[in-house]
Amino acid sequence: MGARPSNSSRARRCRASPPCATRIMRKPLIAGNWKMHFTVPEGLEYALQLRRDLDRYAAVVDVVILPPALMLWEVANALRGCAIEVGAQNAGWEDQGPFTGEISPRMLAGWCHYLLIGHSERRQLFNETDEELNRKLHAGLRHRLKVILAVGETLEEYEAGRTAEVITRQLNAALYGVELRQATQLSLAYEPVWAIGTGKAATPEYANETMGLIRRLLASPFGALAAEMRILYGGSVTPANARSLMEQPEIDGGLIGGASLKAGDFTRIIQATAEVLQSPRV
Repeated sequence: MGARPSNSSRARRCRASPPCATRIMRKPLIAGNWKMHFTVPEGLEYALQLRRDLDRYAAVVDVVILPPALMLWEVANALRGCAIEVGAQNAGWEDQGPFTGEISPRMLAGWCHYLLIGHSERRQLFNETDEELNRKLHAGLRHRLKVILAVGETLEEYEAGRTAEVITRQLNAALYGVELRQATQLSLAYEPVWAIGTGKAATPEYANETMGLIRRLLASPFGALAAEMRILYGGSVTPANARSLMEQPEIDGGLIGGASLKAGDFTRIIQATAEVLQSPRV
């Protein structure tokens, strides 16, 4: 992706770019991915605690939690009537049929509003391909779920300088056939896989630069709508780094993993996001 510009040149460029001019229009989205954690009683208790802790931020930050499929119904019922929304971590692409172990977007549509696809763990551990993700994305959109599509490069790809190539390929494949009217249901999440559990860190500036690339790529199929689409950061967001990340003009929220499993940490991330919104921007 080339040498990164200085902070001052980046700020000048950002003030002149259409995405930054519309940044205030993009309400932040914080999505807590519980992965394979909590029993049903534990998840239900935690959801009720989040309801008490987070409802006051609803006016400035959208909050979604992604529980394991087994507890979607219970968690959705526990959060009924409050601003926190519920999503699924994965889904198949068929509406029904002989697909043992799968859950269809058609089934999920009665329980939740969001669907996460393309998470790096699904790509790496379960060998999900770009073609499969395209089919899942279309199935989710067909049933009016708000889809969060995760993209990002591995350590090997990052060190080889292939970030732009990999993300371009992932987006072109996953978004193939998506119509402009459907794009309003779509958010993106940038997951630098090399910065998760490796001891390497993606700086806020690097994340912002790469997410700016994603927005420019979105402009190809979706035109001006790309400036309104939310792009989340999914590279180990914590209470310690949340504010510096959310201050970046291209970062519209976070896809939170480990920090979403502790109410205090998750709340502090959302609080930091709200504080950034309420602070004057440079």
